[in-house]
Amino acid sequence: MDINGAVVLVTGASSGIGAATARAASRAGAQVVLVARREDRIRQLASELGEDQADPGGGGRGARPL
Repeated sequence: MDINGAVVLVTGASSGIGAATARAASRAGAQVVLVARREDRIRQLASELGEDQADPGGGGRGARPL
């Protein structure tokens, strides 16, 4: 499945399968929205995935915590 340019919402993104899914979606070119209870961990993951490339309006590649 081609998800390049798609918006992917990942719940449970702070660890385990959620974090792995977020990484895989980002590598595939998706805009990743991270959702989890542990804000510090999703901020760290967002930074790893390229939060600085994310557009606050929702466009662009990268990731941002929600």
